[in-house]
Amino acid sequence: MTAYLRDHADDPAAPRRGHTIGFTLDGEPATAIEGQTIAGAILSTGRTSWRTTAVGAEPRGVFCGIGVCFDCIVTVGETRDVRACLRRVREGDEVCTQHDRLPDTHEEARA
Repeated sequence: MTAYLRDHADDPAAPRRGHTIGFTLDGEPATAIEGQTIAGAILSTGRTSWRTTAVGAEPRGVFCGIGVCFDCIVTVGETRDVRACLRRVREGDEVCTQHDRLPDTHEEARA
């Protein structure tokens, strides 16, 4: 088997410089390249995790990158549990990180 070398100018995976759009991340202004996923946009800010697990408060971010694992969920506007690896960021999106607690079964039993 021989290596196939593609000219850099023709590489479909090469980073593209597109139109920059604005969104907010936890209330702070941020920018993304049009067409970028929310996960990609968050990663481009330097953050590698943006959620913690309900048990153990372990950091989570992108794990599978294909929408199977739910580790990268965020809230977009009023919609919770959006998989950041699947949803493309849009101009003006309000993205918030999620940190959910497990319900206290003792409190529920008392109610």
